[in-house]
Amino acid sequence: MTLSPRLRKVALTTHVISSVGWLGAVAASLALALAITTLTAGDAQTIRGAHIALELIAWSVLVPLSVASLLSGIVQSLGTKWGLMRHYWVVIKLWITVLATAVLLLYTQTLGAASDAARRTAARSDLDPLLQSPSPVLHATVALLLLLAATVLAVFKPAGITRYGRRRMLSRDAARTTPARSR
Repeated sequence: MTLSPRLRKVALTTHVISSVGWLGAVAASLALALAITTLTAGDAQTIRGAHIALELIAWSVLVPLSVASLLSGIVQSLGTKWGLMRHYWVVIKLWITVLATAVLLLYTQTLGAASDAARRTAARSDLDPLLQSPSPVLHATVALLLLLAATVLAVFKPAGITRYGRRRMLSRDAARTTPARSR
């Protein structure tokens, strides 16, 4: 499948915007102290607010951008010379994106539970132990590192063709060198 130049640019633009947006949203949830606040804030109200904000960011920003990045990356790879399974860097980038999206989708349950705990304990001064977990910082840091690795792969495109890519290349070369049958 080959995309027209216009459609390829639309797919590439969508992929870059969603991928960079996802990376930025993860960095924001860590760097803007939402995740870090859950560990370092001195007052319970701030910690509760950070947990509620993390769940909102996860569902309204992180999940849509991660899914858009995954789907647009697949479309982009299928419509270009790189292919989905021809080059190791594309396969690794795909697995990073699938893994990060799956972990995020699973982790939203933990974020939801923490957000619910934050709402439940709002009237009290004590905190649910779930709200004092380092988990948001850990997950945001690992996600940030994975997304940075995927970005580096996309920019540098290290050499290496998969077995499937080699077979495709050999069959394409064979088709080009085989003379057409005369009738």
